[in-house]
Parts: sequence; structure tokens; C-alpha cells
Amino acid sequence: MGEQKLRVKDYMTRDVVTVDVDETVADVKRRIAESDEHSGFPVCDGRRVHGFIAARDLLLAEDDEPMFKVMNDDLIVAHPDMAINDTARVILRSGIQKLPVVDDAGNLVGIISNADVVRSQIERATPGKVDKLMQTLRNIHSVGMHQERRTVALDELRPTQSKVYTDELEGRKYELENGLAEPLVVIDNGGRDLLLADGHHRVKAAHRQEIPEMDAYVIVLDRPVELGMAETAQKANLHSIDDIQEVDYAHHPLVETTKRLQRD
Repeated sequence: MGEQKLRVKDYMTRDVVTVDVDETVADVKRRIAESDEHSGFPVCDGRRVHGFIAARDLLLAEDDEPMFKVMNDDLIVAHPDMAINDTARVILRSGIQKLPVVDDAGNLVGIISNADVVRSQIERATPGKVDKLMQTLRNIHSVGMHQERRTVALDELRPTQSKVYTDELEGRKYELENGLAEPLVVIDNGGRDLLLADGHHRVKAAHRQEIPEMDAYVIVLDRPVELGMAETAQKANLHSIDDIQEVDYAHHPLVETTKRLQRD
């Protein structure tokens, strides 16, 4: 799975416990009380998803109320072919723990949780990503190089991406605090620059937490070359981590897309 674009279907749970639209609040309270792992359920009519019910939705409801009256029907869902990174952004920006996964017809085929997303990030094959970048540099610039694994000082890095999502930084903060962050990918351009090729959210989150250095895969070029990403950084006036802009989207297009999947 190393070089493939990871999808929701690669990590979702397919055997999903659901409740029916006509089940009562008392029924679902009982199921939650008897369960060690469920604090909420997709609400379905057959296989069609109509909403989601969480324990907090039951607190003020009458015991005889049916699910279709108390469930949350402003539902965000994922599609099996949705990229796992896009799903991570939806989960982080929505502040939810689980996304029902539906097919093109709106039928439930699985569920994906924030824990599944974290697992997918841990399992990403960074060495494969580095090898691919090295091959691209060889093909374009005909330059010799080697790879090192070392700790880099964040104040020595030059970013090559001008923006990061503010809310996604929370996920990177969690990874840093729990030792889950993968190494950065850095290009040592023949001693001219240390260019950050991959890991801008991680670096920005670390900078917020006053972490001075991070683990990195460093591609060391034998001589300085005119790299496109260095030119991009120059045009965007990017010199340090402080120059990376944080973009806070209240309603990110990814969230709107998943909502439309359900409405359609």
C-alpha cells in the first residue's frame, strides 16, 4: 500500500452496529449502557443512513421518542473512495469522532473513526515518498545525492508551502504529544538551503509548542541546483516558519462535499 493513495475503504470498519429509525430512546439508552465500546450509532432504515445518534442526544429526550425525531440528521459522511487525508481533515474540522461511510446510493457500507485515521498516518511509508522525490530530482537536475536520517533545527528550515490549515494543526499537535509524528522530508541543496519538502503542518504545530528540532529524512544534493520549490519559496517571500500563513476556514469545501453526498 506504500505508494498508493490511501482510501477510506482501506481503513474503515465494515461490520457496523446500527439502530433503526423507529427504535425508541429507551431502547438505545439500554444498548449504550450494555455496550463497552459504543456511545452512538448510525440511524438507518434498512441500509439507508438517515442520521446519527450519540449519547448526548438522548439526555433530554423522552424515553418513548423514536430515533427519527431525536437523531442528528445534519449528517456528514465519507465515501469509500475518499482519500484518507481528506477524511482526516473532515474529522478534525468537524470535531466528530466517527464518520459513516456510504456508497453512491447513500447505503451504509462502513464507519471510519479518528483512531482509524491516526493509524493510517502512522502506517504511511515515508521512505517510499523520499525515494520517489530523489528519483524525480535525479531525472530533472542530473545531480548526485544521498539520503540521511537526522535531527534538524526548525529555525534553519526554509518552507516551500505558504499556507496551512489552522484546525488541522490540532491533529499534528496530538501526533507530536503522543510520539506519532512521522519524520519531515528536507532537501539540503548543496549547503545553500535546507528546504522543507514535506511536513509544513507538523513544523508549524511544533513551532507553536516551542519544539526546537525534529526528526527528518534529509536528501543531500552534491551541489546546489536551481530547484523549482526554492523559486516558489522566493516568490512567496518564504524564509522561515513564521512566514507560513495559517488559514482558518469555517466551512471547508471538503465538509460541504460530504454533506452533499448524503443529501443527494
